[in-house]
Parts: sequence; C-alpha cells; structure tokens
Amino acid sequence: MKNRVRRTSVLIAGWSFILLGIVGLVLPFLQGVLFIILGLIVLSSQYAWARLLLAKLRKRFPKMARVADEGATKATSWLKHPSRQRDTK
Repeated sequence: MKNRVRRTSVLIAGWSFILLGIVGLVLPFLQGVLFIILGLIVLSSQYAWARLLLAKLRKRFPKMARVADEGATKATSWLKHPSRQRDTK
C-alpha cells in the first residue's frame, strides 16, 4: 500500500510541475523551463522517456547539468539530516 501511495504522489507532483512549467512558459512571472525540468526529474523515477529526455538535456547543456548535480547533492544531504543545523560562524 505504501508503494502505491508513494508512486501516486510522485506522479501527481511530477505532472503538476510539468503543467506549472507549461503555464510558466506563457506567464512572465513563472520560470516555465525550471518547472518543466523539475517535473522531468521527479517523473524520471517512474518513466523511461523522462530519463532519456533528461540524459539528452544533460548532454546538450553540461554546465546546467553540473549545477543541477550540485543542487541534488545538497538536497540529498539536507534530506538525510533535516534536523542538523548549518553552522553560522
């Protein structure tokens, strides 16, 4: 049951980001491309076509891929230890 709820949540979140990104392409105050890429990242855990599209985008835009990898690393470490506070010295 947990797997089904998790998969449904991932699909809803991913497709919501994709739709928000499409809306953001025509509205000046939303970053459409950012939300589309975020949606693809979320959906890539469930769909092969999303993984392939992300691989093509990484190959075409290597600098953006490095920035995304750094952000993913930071997010992963933060999610593993959410109670850990950053030292502010």
